[in-house]
Amino acid sequence: MPGVTLLGDAAHLSPPNGEGANLAMYDGAELGTAIAAHPDDAEAAFVQYERALFLRSAEAAAEAARDFELCFGGDAPRSLIRLLSGHEQTR
Repeated sequence: MPGVTLLGDAAHLSPPNGEGANLAMYDGAELGTAIAAHPDDAEAAFVQYERALFLRSAEAAAEAARDFELCFGGDAPRSLIRLLSGHEQTR
């Protein structure tokens, strides 16, 4: 929709992993930077911001899904204990 973009939790649909506030702050800074770079063209600013947002969102969603599985999946809580004790690779 022209003239609209998302940031924060609205732009990062994923299980909660404690990163929502960090992502929202980063999104706000990135959107502000894009608007400053295109003060007379909001659509160009949104395109610049959203290109980076989509990549960042995919990475954040994958990490949140992994964290959710560690906490609530079939091997929980053992999987979470292994991670927190340094016995499981996260990436």
